[in-house]
Amino acid sequence: MKALVLGGTGAMGMHLTRFLADGGHDVCVTTRQARENAGRIRYARGDAHDGAFLSELLAARYDCIIDFMAYSTQEFERRVRQLLDACAQYVFLSSSRVYARSLTPLTEDSPRLLDASDDAEYLATDEYALAKARQENLLTASGKQNFTIIRPYITYAENRLQLGTLEKETWLFRALSGRTVVLSREMIERKTTLTYGLDVARGIYAVMGNEQALGEVFHITQREARTWREVWEIYKPVIESYTQRPAELIAVEPVQFAQICPAKYQIAYDRLYDRVFDNTKISRLVDTASFTAPETGLARCLGAFIERGARFLYTPASALGRTDRLTHEFSLAGLGSAANILKYLIRRMGI
Repeated sequence: MKALVLGGTGAMGMHLTRFLADGGHDVCVTTRQARENAGRIRYARGDAHDGAFLSELLAARYDCIIDFMAYSTQEFERRVRQLLDACAQYVFLSSSRVYARSLTPLTEDSPRLLDASDDAEYLATDEYALAKARQENLLTASGKQNFTIIRPYITYAENRLQLGTLEKETWLFRALSGRTVVLSREMIERKTTLTYGLDVARGIYAVMGNEQALGEVFHITQREARTWREVWEIYKPVIESYTQRPAELIAVEPVQFAQICPAKYQIAYDRLYDRVFDNTKISRLVDTASFTAPETGLARCLGAFIERGARFLYTPASALGRTDRLTHEFSLAGLGSAANILKYLIRRMGI
């Protein structure tokens, strides 16, 4: 199989790329950073949002294109036909954030926010969940059947660990520098489903080249749900074993949390929902019973990240300052440069 992976260096893509190479397939992976080719894996350096770069790649037809890119609906509308025409199977990475609130485990046929919401202000946006649903519609309206829609939910890996709406650069940086971690009181007892990126990659690999998957939708998720408080309880002892000091989490009122994490729609239309999944459909193609349990996977990935030097993508100076103002803490630990210290002080003082 000849495969093209667009944006394939993240929590799911890095594992999928290895599955493909180990399976004897030739893989081209787009990346913005220079990377060494390895065996059957070839890296194409460039921005997959760039039309000229993409057209050059698509000039060579592929058996399968796996697309991890995040598009605006307008951008996807301009390129959907080009992507479908360039391969035998186009695997589109949507998201299980498309689903509306459900009191029962979600199936692939559960209502989507785009179809169920009556919030006119929200529907007027191209927020992530709405954009993904609209792009799904463009695929189903294309008149072609050589696509498969994948809806992962929250995925984690050695380079990505989340807590509520917070990425590791926010919450974990705080914990490792001895600060209190903050989460919304409304969110902390909500059930969530976190799936190891390697397991999602296994599911994607199972649909590739499978004629039964053409024109179909699958969510690929862990069977077991946990509250965000329970997720924190998995993280906490790992952090404490490395820092040798207590790691504390406090719950604050939603209006206070909004001051440090203004992700209005992601909170209201996802993180305040209990997200529990019925993964019967994908289980016909891959053994989801063997997916990594959260207690094992989260602890292992967190430990690996710390042991490798806890290299964050950026220093969250402004977010640290805003949160320290809320928790009445003050610390310049880990800020490094004078520019970061200044950003921190400005937010800490409330300027």
